[in-house]
Amino acid sequence: QVQLVESGGDSVQSGGSLRLSCAASGLTFDSYCMAWFRQSPGKEREAVARIDDDGAIRYADFVKGRFSISRDAAKNTLNLQMNSLRPHDTATYYCAADRPRPYSGICYFRGVDVSWGQGTQVTVSS
Repeated sequence: QVQLVESGGDSVQSGGSLRLSCAASGLTFDSYCMAWFRQSPGKEREAVARIDDDGAIRYADFVKGRFSISRDAAKNTLNLQMNSLRPHDTATYYCAADRPRPYSGICYFRGVDVSWGQGTQVTVSS
């Protein structure tokens, strides 16, 4: 059973930095696509950044140039370095793991096969 445990959430002032981590277990880490999502009250969960099993990285436009995603296979850990934080970055941040689909090799981060962490709260004050 895949388990994901996030840490690193905190309250910071606008312009500050935080580093989130996600400890993964119960999976062959290198074989999974990993991602960070976030959700604010009253809003839908949105993708922040992803790093696929082949190392490809994608960011949401609203974090490009400020956030950096990385994975440490030796520690089975996913990281998210967040710089230049703004109040609208306030949200609960979730770690997610998804397996590439057979034949296509694509991870969609949708459906029952996606594993989620419990979330870590990030609050940015102005």
